[in-house]
Amino acid sequence: MPLSKHHQTRVVRQYGIGEWYGRPFDALSAEDRINLATVAARGRGDDTPMCPFRRGGSGQSACNKAGGVCSMQLYRVERDPDDPDHRAVADGDLVTLCPERFRESGLVHRWVAEVLLDCSDPVAVPEVDFLQRPAVSRGEMDQRDALAAGEGPEAAVGRIDCVLVAPDSADSLKWCALEVQAVYFSGAAMSAEFRHILEWKGDGVPPPKGRRRPDWRSSGPKRLMPQLQIKVPSLRRWGKKMAVLVDEPFFRSLSHMDEVADVSNCDIAWFVVSYDRDATTARLRKEGTHFTTLERAVEGLTAGVPVSLSDFEAKIRAKMAGAGQPA
Repeated sequence: MPLSKHHQTRVVRQYGIGEWYGRPFDALSAEDRINLATVAARGRGDDTPMCPFRRGGSGQSACNKAGGVCSMQLYRVERDPDDPDHRAVADGDLVTLCPERFRESGLVHRWVAEVLLDCSDPVAVPEVDFLQRPAVSRGEMDQRDALAAGEGPEAAVGRIDCVLVAPDSADSLKWCALEVQAVYFSGAAMSAEFRHILEWKGDGVPPPKGRRRPDWRSSGPKRLMPQLQIKVPSLRRWGKKMAVLVDEPFFRSLSHMDEVADVSNCDIAWFVVSYDRDATTARLRKEGTHFTTLERAVEGLTAGVPVSLSDFEAKIRAKMAGAGQPA
């Protein structure tokens, strides 16, 4: 007896483009998708769209991210042998890929300043040098050549993403540091999406092409955690706070972190955002704040707890046995 159409249909969930050059992908017309795919495939140029989130000295600035993908989105795709179009339906939270996405309307800067600086109109100072290369002996480096290459003892080797300053504190600066962390992804490159969109002939939203996923491990333990371990101890000695901005999916990927009750007792203030969606737009929304010490943050970013000694040694014996070694 042949299978019914219901049994023939296979449902898969795949990550694809969430927002593209500042616009929700599933709200774009077919013509808009073709135009943006053409621009994205060609690379940055005079026709690169303006980013609605970042601002330059004279207003909006052109998108500075290759391909223009602001966020990714999980889609539900019903693969039906009788319907080769396989249209996609959004089925999950937006996951932020581009840190510029967090700049929407200045909401985050105002929020962080209200909580940590008791002001609502901070001055944002981007990319402030924080670490510099230590002086080296003459025998280790030719100073003239090093300085010419920007690698001398005064060259910066680490920066704070952004420093927020209370505007009425010029004589005695009142400020906090802000670290912004979007997510990396692993799997199929977005360039495959652009080609797929240009070739798509069906109706509705084209399904994602290829497999990809948010790479929480590369974004958290491998990138964000070392930044905090390097910067927060100095900030703590100075009596300053580190604000960390992430989106809700990123924060959910962390292990549990014990929190402190009051901001005065924290090293790190986590500011978590999400997105409100309607048919045509996505808007940044405050999700919540979490106050932790550096030590608890490291535990959360590590996303794991050590196994017991007996369990660990059992794993060693199993691997030795598998390799033909006496255990």
